[in-house]
Amino acid sequence: MRAAALPPSTGLITRAGFERLRAELDDLWRVQRPEVVRALSAAAAEGDRSENAEYIYRKKQLGGIDRRVRFLSKRIPALRVIEIAPTDRSAIFFGARVTVERADTRERSDYRVVGPDETDAALGYISIDSPLARALLGKHEGDEVVAQLPGGPAGFEVLRVSYES
Repeated sequence: MRAAALPPSTGLITRAGFERLRAELDDLWRVQRPEVVRALSAAAAEGDRSENAEYIYRKKQLGGIDRRVRFLSKRIPALRVIEIAPTDRSAIFFGARVTVERADTRERSDYRVVGPDETDAALGYISIDSPLARALLGKHEGDEVVAQLPGGPAGFEVLRVSYES
């Protein structure tokens, strides 16, 4: 049985997000991978590989690094860096920082609309592909929106829109 195909993700990214991905790729390729290869070689030299926990661990670690390197090597060239704020800075578009208030709980939240490769819940960075960001696109301060979230529809009021870094 095959998993359902994910919808294509938007290839947009901020300059800072792009540079973080390039730095991650560089670190994986030039620092982490050589260290793991050296440790793997040392573990392999110890003899019986079938019961060598260090060897098994390093093989898995190397596989994870190689998968991430392959992904980043393909993804980075496909990304489009967006560095220019929109002409209508009062509306929500890519890169906007927004403050919203949830209608049912009156809870306020701050978000930044970014590309899917740089989402970070701890920082409040939400993907432009997320249901909330899709509902907010093009809205202004004072607008009310309903977003189809995984837990069901939720209403929000836009309290603030800015494009500061």
